[in-house]
Amino acid sequence: MALNDFRSVFLPYCLDKQSDGRYVVLNREYKPIGFKTTENIEYEDYPICVELKGITSTTAAKLSYKGDPNTDRIYLYNDGCVPTKSAEYMENYLKRLEILAKLKVD
Repeated sequence: MALNDFRSVFLPYCLDKQSDGRYVVLNREYKPIGFKTTENIEYEDYPICVELKGITSTTAAKLSYKGDPNTDRIYLYNDGCVPTKSAEYMENYLKRLEILAKLKVD
């Protein structure tokens, strides 16, 4: 997949829970937000992991584009509902971002 638009590089695609319980916010290429590369990234080499307070199965289901309560990897959208493809998809994505934006970090 090409990282050739703002959305795919700078907007959250998914939240990936690490073994220590913290999360990395990933872009569409499964790289940390803002990383415009297809190269392998070792998360521990960068200060990108964060504790997101309030991620429960209920919160995960609200953040997930398909209502999935799994807290290990939370997808905010997929190829079937890319936010930039329609006003409806963007509206739904922004509702999920609103929930995400209110979470406290440590």
